[in-house]
Amino acid sequence: MKKNLIKYFLPFTLFIGIPACAPKVDVTGEMTAIEGVIHTSIGWAQEKDQELLYQCFAHDENLFYFSPANAGTILGFEAFQELVDGFFMQDAFRAIRYEIKDLRINLSQGGDIAWYSAYLDDINEWNGQPASWINVRWTGVLEKRGDNWVIVQMHFSSATDDEEI
Repeated sequence: MKKNLIKYFLPFTLFIGIPACAPKVDVTGEMTAIEGVIHTSIGWAQEKDQELLYQCFAHDENLFYFSPANAGTILGFEAFQELVDGFFMQDAFRAIRYEIKDLRINLSQGGDIAWYSAYLDDINEWNGQPASWINVRWTGVLEKRGDNWVIVQMHFSSATDDEEI
């Protein structure tokens, strides 16, 4: 009887001990890094620093970006680059400022996936005319790849159907 108990109990105790051996996640440090990526993914536009922008996003076909305004659905990093070059890098576009409100970030238990929601005021101009987004809902998902957090999914939407964004 004791042999059977040890036979079944020993593997169970080893299995229970595995989570204790897992590396501890620095939640505060990760949340700070994630918030930095979220801000940079919008703030890059004031200086039109493409290199800084591209550091924020996954460089593969899994990148998903949705905007009800001019872009629609963007799938993959190459399509995202085309959007940036064809719209945001044009002389007609000028970023003025942005404000992120009610930012909520959640971190997975494993510490390698995060998701967020916020409201965004993105103040900009197109050909000298206001073309701002005010109080737009903004959600996204990030993955930690190596030592860096990157956005793999980002979605913008307006709170009402009749409001132009």
